[in-house]
Amino acid sequence: MDIALTSEIDTSVAAGPFGSWLEQMRAVLRGEANADVPCGDCVGCCVSSYPVPIRPEDRSALAAIPVQHLANTLHGQTMMVARADGTCPMLDGGKCSIYTHRPQTCRDYDCRIFSAAGISAGGEDRSVINRRVDEWQFSYTSPAERAAHEAVQCAARFIKEHPSSFPSRVPTVPTGIAVLAIKVYEVFMDNQIGSKQNEELARLILEASRAFDLGTKA
Repeated sequence: MDIALTSEIDTSVAAGPFGSWLEQMRAVLRGEANADVPCGDCVGCCVSSYPVPIRPEDRSALAAIPVQHLANTLHGQTMMVARADGTCPMLDGGKCSIYTHRPQTCRDYDCRIFSAAGISAGGEDRSVINRRVDEWQFSYTSPAERAAHEAVQCAARFIKEHPSSFPSRVPTVPTGIAVLAIKVYEVFMDNQIGSKQNEELARLILEASRAFDLGTKA
């Protein structure tokens, strides 16, 4: 009798060395660089119902996007809205038809932030991105890089699980949680972190976030 041997198929996708990625992503969040994502044939962010903010500096994008795909929020923010099926209106044949003129938000987007933070990108409407999030596999060139990754995940978990510990509102959606965790992960590199009360940790997170946004040391 023949016995069929089966093995698990490795579906992992190389996300790159964590330390290099983290440094690059923090530069993106400071507005100093664009994200450089090895997307391959994945168009998850283009088919996941994301509304895309159009910033004042996105003049070439605004000129390239047909007006029927734009809307203004109550606060006056111009947005490019997805089609009814969740796809970006500028997606044509599986490719961005305005890639060289794409908005800054698209240039900044990197779904590896969710893998870094250990969270999903959202619900069923983010299912394509979530599959890629599960596939990303970071590598580590040193124990310090692995420790930094663990710190990002600890930060995200704390922000997600303890919003009431903060004196002001903190992000509750996945993108906001992941971004904040990447900004403040160094708080959780402290060996004494386990001895701190939730309210003190929340204060340190807010201080670190403000320092990051100001470009200073917390």
